[in-house]
Amino acid sequence: LRCLPCISWSRKYRFYSKGVPNGGMAQFQEVMRQQLETSMHAELEKLLDTATGVDKEVSRKDFDGFKKLFHRFLQVKGPSVDWPKIHRPPEDSIQPYDKIAARPLPDSLADSLNKLVVVKLNGGLGTSMGCKGPKSLISVRNENTFLDLTVQQIEVPVLNMLLECHKQVPPVLCPRYPRINKESLLPVATDIGMTGENADVWYPPGHGDIYASFYNSGLLDQLITEGKEYIFVSNIDNLGATVDLNILHHLVSQPNGKRCEFIMEVTDKTRADVKGGTLIQYDNKLRLLEIAQVPKAHVDEFKSVTKFKIFNTNNLWISLGAIKRLQEQNAMDMEIIVNPKTLDGGQNVIQLETAVGAAIKSFDNALGINVPRSRFLPVKTVSDLLLVMSNLYSLEAGSLTMSQKREFPTTPHVKLGSSFTKVQEYQTRFESIPDMLELDHLTVSGDVTFGKQVSLKGTVIIIANHGDRIDIPAGTILENKIVSGNLRILDH
Repeated sequence: LRCLPCISWSRKYRFYSKGVPNGGMAQFQEVMRQQLETSMHAELEKLLDTATGVDKEVSRKDFDGFKKLFHRFLQVKGPSVDWPKIHRPPEDSIQPYDKIAARPLPDSLADSLNKLVVVKLNGGLGTSMGCKGPKSLISVRNENTFLDLTVQQIEVPVLNMLLECHKQVPPVLCPRYPRINKESLLPVATDIGMTGENADVWYPPGHGDIYASFYNSGLLDQLITEGKEYIFVSNIDNLGATVDLNILHHLVSQPNGKRCEFIMEVTDKTRADVKGGTLIQYDNKLRLLEIAQVPKAHVDEFKSVTKFKIFNTNNLWISLGAIKRLQEQNAMDMEIIVNPKTLDGGQNVIQLETAVGAAIKSFDNALGINVPRSRFLPVKTVSDLLLVMSNLYSLEAGSLTMSQKREFPTTPHVKLGSSFTKVQEYQTRFESIPDMLELDHLTVSGDVTFGKQVSLKGTVIIIANHGDRIDIPAGTILENKIVSGNLRILDH
């Protein structure tokens, strides 16, 4: 990800700017931006001409949002942060969770719950796990999907905001933007359709679009009218992101004039989290700093677990009234993320996105809360899926907690090879999920299968070389072992 205009635009600018006097450089730059913007508007109108009826009106609204994003993209002149201006946040701007939880909960907590709406961000189509449908529909535990577990977790209104386009999701909550050619900076779509040649030329604009989607759809006003005051936003694949009554009470119990409009849950960074965004103090405001915004010379410094000790879990508590105010004032400020992609045919494209947490600097009295690691349990890969399906965790009311039978609270490091990448392949390689209560590290590479009731302890490395296969027999106990070569078990 980059937060700068793509390389093609820079090269194009340098090529056409040869011979331009220094005094006219700014004027030339503005002319080039206007030409690109005019060309983009013309191409979008051509695409709209291929649509009819409701589809045309919905697409026009989507394109209006994209035009604003593209305009801002063309205005970017360099890094979005000046490194010397970065400071650690003041101590009172990031509160320890224990301090928040120390306050007793009132008997009237039901009133607070009635002011809350839960929003789950689907975040993707599960492509990293070999799935084509919404990620929320992947089976996680006891045949329960992410969505099933979410519904079990909460007793407040749920809005499952699937930010990937899907036919079962209302279009107003599912805008689509055109991917643009990396060289020409124009849409690669040939018409408004989403099939055939146009199957992969559209994309969802990132979860930063949540603010505009709520506002433009009328949903924001509807929720406020119903007496809702806050939304709790989190990724649906973070199984630790449940409604926390202590944080909710902290929000609603503050005086009206000093109410916190935005809370970001952060947690202590480990070496596995070095690329995660962190909170900083910048221009006297609390701000989210992502690795894509960091100048190359300071990337190693950003990754340091000693200087930047926390990272963003993307568990966010946001004031609905504040969203309304900022949208009406057009004051929602989020950096643009330039995400490069390569289509199946080899064409290089970029998609312009925003992230919901980046808006923290626009809200008043923003706060970070350093929460326990248990509130960050993401399932991004099949290796993560193996962990949450194992006996390492207990499931109760849709929530996963570390088993009390595990003697130490850290999570094992699991790395499954390319043969396990897709969920369907993964499922065929385990007759049952191994006992992992005493596991520290697991690496599996190559054509490997596991029988029933296998137990893994300590450090276990299993490597089947190309052309070999290893079948771990049922009932096997592997403790601090390296298994390699060829081991097959055949039916007779």
